[in-house]
Amino acid sequence: MDPLSIFLDAARAGIGPNAAIFALLAIGLNVHFGYTGLINFGQVGFMMVGAYGTSIFVATWGGSLWLAIPFGLACAGVFAVLLGIPTLRLRADYFAITTIAAAEIVRFLIRSRSSTDLTGGPFGLQGVSSQFRDLNPYPDSWGISWRNFNFGNQDLWLLTVAWIVVALCTLLVARLVRAPFGRVLKSIREDEDAARSLGKNVFSYKMQALVIGGVIGGMAGVVDVLNTGGAVPEGFRPETTFFAYTALILGGAATTVGPVVGAILFWFMRVGIESFIRELSAQSWPPDWLTSFLDGQEGVISTLFMGLLLIVLMVFRPQGIFGNREEVVLDAR
Repeated sequence: MDPLSIFLDAARAGIGPNAAIFALLAIGLNVHFGYTGLINFGQVGFMMVGAYGTSIFVATWGGSLWLAIPFGLACAGVFAVLLGIPTLRLRADYFAITTIAAAEIVRFLIRSRSSTDLTGGPFGLQGVSSQFRDLNPYPDSWGISWRNFNFGNQDLWLLTVAWIVVALCTLLVARLVRAPFGRVLKSIREDEDAARSLGKNVFSYKMQALVIGGVIGGMAGVVDVLNTGGAVPEGFRPETTFFAYTALILGGAATTVGPVVGAILFWFMRVGIESFIRELSAQSWPPDWLTSFLDGQEGVISTLFMGLLLIVLMVFRPQGIFGNREEVVLDAR
């Protein structure tokens, strides 16, 4: 077994594009759940709308990527408004159920046969990110290659842009929550009846928080399009939201850097476990029954581990690494 190889696999994932995408998802969830107390189980829906809005504008309508990105973010904002109008007055548990249902409805509509001409149906849309790749300022000779820790020329360009976007969104949210707007959001999280008694329009503030977090989730979809070159409906399944929650809770809800650190650690541990299982399966000493059980099950075992991690965190340290226990006690009404 090669511990260094396992570590390098994990480190590559921890700073890779998927970590940046999940950091954006978790930052958006932090606005919803961490600061406002909205239990949104459909964050992947905002990611999907942002990704497909961008992809449709380029691949279906033949538009420019630089106009497609704001269009995709605007679609995510509109989706937030349409979702929020009938649901934000619901009790927290009903709101959670509605959000996950809404995300799945959108996904099934996108992959339906009747939507094929617009969205590509179950096959999705490709060939969206060529304009982004053409802007790569790094020389062709640039790249990182050491054992299995490899990033090519285009990978470095994508990582530069993705992590800059993560940093800007982190700073934006930090600025918002330190302003009077953020203090109102926290008061709604603690007791929305008390905030309403002080003359605050709770519905309006919740809507603004839903839109802000949703647009940041839409930005995760845009970065995903830049990474994969398009959008496929099976890439936006419900478990993506719960993985983003794991990252948020691991780092600490209602904290500035918690979502980012949580996303990095999430992917570091997930891919590290997968690499460890592959290395273990390749050894000669495990019994045959264990080798046959582990063979090809790296993803399942890592997902099982992350689920157990989330349970343990919620029981013993719900505030995560950087959080405060009082910040995650919700008035779930």
